[in-house]
Amino acid sequence: MFKIFVIFLISITLCAEEKKSTSLEPNYSFANINLNYFDWTHYAENSSDKSDFSYIGFEGGAGWNKVDIYGFLNIENPTHSYNENSSDELRFSSLADVDIEIKNSFKLHIQDFSLNSGSYYVNDFVVGIGYKYNTKYGLWIRPFLGVHHTYDSYYSGFNGYMGGWLLNYDFKLFEYKFSIFQWNEIEFGRDKDFYLDENNQPTGDGASWGLNGAVSLWIHLNETYTTGLQYRYAKNKLGSPNYQSGVIYTFKYNF
Repeated sequence: MFKIFVIFLISITLCAEEKKSTSLEPNYSFANINLNYFDWTHYAENSSDKSDFSYIGFEGGAGWNKVDIYGFLNIENPTHSYNENSSDELRFSSLADVDIEIKNSFKLHIQDFSLNSGSYYVNDFVVGIGYKYNTKYGLWIRPFLGVHHTYDSYYSGFNGYMGGWLLNYDFKLFEYKFSIFQWNEIEFGRDKDFYLDENNQPTGDGASWGLNGAVSLWIHLNETYTTGLQYRYAKNKLGSPNYQSGVIYTFKYNF
């Protein structure tokens, strides 16, 4: 995570130089603490050894004229042991995301994801090019494409490429504000050592490509409280070649 914090400092410096002032006031910012329950489907539980779990999350982000930053920290199975060596063990997951404008809405895109538990760790680092497209109808989309480096319990090194997008649509219904949000990642060109064992047989994610993402519906009850459902999906990812899906029930307290 140290490399991402360095990028954060560079991003803030760029904002200050752009405005030629000491003000670092962002154009937007948000932060929340959230409570979640992840309910896997029976197929995911039976085919990939997944089990339902709860987690506490801390999330925040901010944007300036040329820089956008976002991050979260999740504590999964918070009441369990760090050394259970099972799908029910205590885990910590985090993401840091930075977009720095290059020119005409094109961005330098950097993201760093980590998950740590007593039995397994993984770090996925991606750097590449992104694009930011906003409409006046409450819709924005941010596609990206970059090179992918993986460091985990079984593999370390260049691991192909990752492309994907973030998409958000805001609308009002019955005087409430709603949001439809999606994040989607596609990995391709993975190193064979990452998904084949010493006998050249599929292992772990089991393929040269993988799909990972979620689609969410958020209801903004007011400025303080948000609730919603997330449909989570993955294929050739999360340690299994099978299609995995589930629903996450979330409640957020916004600061």
